[in-house]
Amino acid sequence: MPPTIVDGVLESLRIGVGFLWTAAWAIIMGLTVTSLVQTFVSKERMADVLGEGDLNGLTKATVFGAISSGCSFGAVAIAKGLFKKGAAVVNVLAFMFASTNLIVELGLMILLLLGWEFLVAELLGGLVLIAVMALLVHLTLPESKFDEVRERLNERDRAAGVDEDPTCGMEGSPEHTLTTDGGETLQFCSEGCLETYRQRTAGAGGWREELRSWGGWYKVANQFRKEWSMIWTDVIAGFLISGFVIVFVPQSVWNALFLQGDGLFATAENAVMGVAIAVLSFVGSMGNVPFAVALWGGGISFAGVIAFVYADLITVPVLNVYRKYYGWTVMLYVLAVFFVTMAFTGFLMELLFDALGIVPNLASGTTATEKSYFEVDYTLGLNLIAFALVGFLAVLYRRGLGAPGEYRDPVCGMRVDDDGPSATYDGDSYYFCSKTCKRAFEEEPEEYAHHGPEVGAGGHEHDH
Repeated sequence: MPPTIVDGVLESLRIGVGFLWTAAWAIIMGLTVTSLVQTFVSKERMADVLGEGDLNGLTKATVFGAISSGCSFGAVAIAKGLFKKGAAVVNVLAFMFASTNLIVELGLMILLLLGWEFLVAELLGGLVLIAVMALLVHLTLPESKFDEVRERLNERDRAAGVDEDPTCGMEGSPEHTLTTDGGETLQFCSEGCLETYRQRTAGAGGWREELRSWGGWYKVANQFRKEWSMIWTDVIAGFLISGFVIVFVPQSVWNALFLQGDGLFATAENAVMGVAIAVLSFVGSMGNVPFAVALWGGGISFAGVIAFVYADLITVPVLNVYRKYYGWTVMLYVLAVFFVTMAFTGFLMELLFDALGIVPNLASGTTATEKSYFEVDYTLGLNLIAFALVGFLAVLYRRGLGAPGEYRDPVCGMRVDDDGPSATYDGDSYYFCSKTCKRAFEEEPEEYAHHGPEVGAGGHEHDH
């Protein structure tokens, strides 16, 4: 391999990992805040609240979205559950916009990697996105088609015996069920959500008491694990891809794709092209922020970059999920409404910021290749604090401190009850949080059996 290619790969990795290092504490702190909210703010009645397509319902959809998951696929799955339960289409779409554009961790990443101007544009633009989308839906919504799709989804689930997960709103599975004291059978999408439901219903007292208990913090740790598991691939891919784009994509490519100049036509073209690239980028969730840094470094306008950041809900993989859920017609309708909304809002944000004189000056900043990322500074201190927090949550979750259940999964350490997957070894019965852990145990039982099947066995007793 020629030395120039080797040098380019190493520089790409330096930049990508440097971006990740810069934003690590923000991602961790943002996910912690999200996990706290997700744990202590119940959303079981959300669909009823979002049933009306009026201003009140739209406002509540925005608030609920902002305190929900930042994962594109998670937002789409939850929105599907809300739609099936009768939530108005405009509120479902608003929920998705808010849950991917108005969340804490995304805002912190934008502030660190792009600057405060982009953060303001993201937050203000997120509200404008919802307003523009609501107007478009009001003018164009094919209500009969959406009613037909809603009924088809519900009929299919009734025929298959599928219900909605009361914890997250996603599709439940007959493999993960729970019968309540009142005799109602509930279905969950996973063992994790079933356990979360048990924790919530078993909790006595309010959120203040929960925060002062090990059980409450175990729930936060479990939610943090779930949040990270949904976004980590997009985040890592986004950072690494951004480094390679910055190093290997020549300026001539950006000049060919994006018109240069200050006119309205150039601004509009940049906004449209920003959304188009996002659709084809395959990078969603928070992973598109470092990619946006690469676009900004390539000389793309403010409108193009902010429109790109908005557009994580219409990447090709997400569009394919719409198609599977709702069919081609609805998928194309959502694509058209979202594309127009995102491009127009990006265009509008540049006009507004230009009028206010706060469009950032690219030439005045340090480029990604010039920047030194690993220094003894505030980033190092904040990252050490953030990593310590992750370590605390990981140990808490791994050891199951405060978790319900008298048995301990010998593979992952989670506390479980005796109604899940189980196996017998050397005369003892072991219980597991999932079939995956059970399989791991059965493959090498001698490696895990020393932990003991019960809480307190094998030296894992905890005081409460």
